[in-house]
Amino acid sequence: MRFHVTTLDGGHGVAVQELDALDEADAQRQALGRGLRVLGIRAAPWKATRRTRLSLVAFSNELVALLEAGLSLVEAIDALTEKERDDAVRLVLEGLRRRLYEGSSLSAALGEFPSTFPPLYVSTVRASERSGAIPEALRRYVAYQVQLELLRKRLVNASIYPAVLLGAGLLVLLFLVAYVVPRFSGIYEEIGGELPAASRLLMQWGRLLDAHGQAVAAASLAGTALLVHLLRRPGVRAAAGRALSRLPMVGRQLALYELARLYRTVGMLLRGGLPVVTAFDMTLGLLAEAARPRLAAATREVREGRSLTDALAAQGLTTPVAERMLRVAERGGNMGEMMDRIAAFYDEELSRFVDVATRLIEPAMMAGIGLVIGLVVVLMYFPIFELAGSIR
Repeated sequence: MRFHVTTLDGGHGVAVQELDALDEADAQRQALGRGLRVLGIRAAPWKATRRTRLSLVAFSNELVALLEAGLSLVEAIDALTEKERDDAVRLVLEGLRRRLYEGSSLSAALGEFPSTFPPLYVSTVRASERSGAIPEALRRYVAYQVQLELLRKRLVNASIYPAVLLGAGLLVLLFLVAYVVPRFSGIYEEIGGELPAASRLLMQWGRLLDAHGQAVAAASLAGTALLVHLLRRPGVRAAAGRALSRLPMVGRQLALYELARLYRTVGMLLRGGLPVVTAFDMTLGLLAEAARPRLAAATREVREGRSLTDALAAQGLTTPVAERMLRVAERGGNMGEMMDRIAAFYDEELSRFVDVATRLIEPAMMAGIGLVIGLVVVLMYFPIFELAGSIR
């Protein structure tokens, strides 16, 4: 962002300069670096600009390619900064370059931009700096992100068709109740006669929507906004997660999804050289709120000397198959690689469940929506059927 910096220069007096900086401290460092005395700093008025978030996967791949081509770390960051056209991203890269020129390590430089580089990324780089294998650590992080993204896309793609089907069904139902039913209601009022109780209730709902459509639409929008607001609150999401976890089949799959993220993240950190306790501490924030106390308890047990497998099994953070694989890894000393294999095993099980659930849910939703729409149509035409029968 931009800052207005009031400075005192011995030769020119008081002046106001506009600087691009990450925060006030960064703006002050830039001014001091130019030999100016800072009197005051304030943020410049906000102007609408297009901002593009830095893609960690693209940044890591490009940095690995440049490092393996023989460029030094500073030269690689220089090249990435010069090629960048997005102002927001370029500002971050210039900050990295400045910190590296000042003698900071890459992990220390990355750590000064927490909104761009998450702690997991910074810790992965910091662990690799001890051995000088930064490209390998970045490749591991890219593979980790790609696997998570594949799983997320698989779940999202599986939910698209049911969501579209449900939305189309609701729109058709709304059209029938809000537009068609009130027209039939007027016809039946002119004809006269007693309507069945179900048809009478449907006509009342149709007249209500026809007379107060704007109020109903506003109330629906307000209810949707309130629901979205509540779902963003951690307490509400935790309660919703606990409710879903009680469902027989869904609860198990949610637990597997959490375990897959836990094992993949810890495996990546262990392969990067971090100790298991540190890896657990860093992974704590990635889990659902209900699972965090169990992971904290497992971390405490490992710190007290209990084996990793026993600690995870005691807290319900493993399955029978994963427990056997972990015990083999403890004997062989390849815990990081084994955790990656366990996460892949969980991913396959989740994929099979999603495929089966999709095949079952889609026809069930089509049948349910068709049944509801058919019931509305029958209730609309039922008085006509009775009238035709009385004529005969």
